Amino acid sequence: MLQIKAGTTCIAFLLATGTILAGCQSATDGLAAYGDSAKTLEDDSAVAFYKNDELITTGKLQFQEKNYGKSYAIYKRAVDVFPEDPAAWLGFAASADMVARFDTSDRAYQQLSRMIGNTPVYYNNIGYSHLLRGDLRTARRYFLKAYELDPGNEVTARNLELMKNSVNYAQR
Repeated sequence: MLQIKAGTTCIAFLLATGTILAGCQSATDGLAAYGDSAKTLEDDSAVAFYKNDELITTGKLQFQEKNYGKSYAIYKRAVDVFPEDPAAWLGFAASADMVARFDTSDRAYQQLSRMIGNTPVYYNNIGYSHLLRGDLRTARRYFLKAYELDPGNEVTARNLELMKNSVNYAQR
């Protein structure tokens, strides 16, 4: 009799525990072992990992090597990964200009105007974009804005000199 009573108590305990655990399970659906969401357990091996500046450094290198198509693709990825980084947007806009994707560079400059709008770097880059398009008046206006903000900037001086040369000589 003692054996049956012990067996019944054990079964009752297991049933009670199972009910409690079943109740807990429904309350913790969607949680991983440490209380964060179960989504953290999903396989994300296809997601690319980038060091902080890897994309931007690689994009700059490709741009300097005049591989504008490659730099465009790299900077496009950089603005997806780091949407608040002005360096990524500057590289993307400049690369888009060099491959004559002016519609894309216009959107990038619009984004940059919110980030670094009233700076010599911004005005130099957007001025150079207009120079590449053949819109010399707008280019000159932007270069002069950059010059007003920083008269000692060598890039601005070179761009204004380039502007002067492009007006003095006919395109061939």
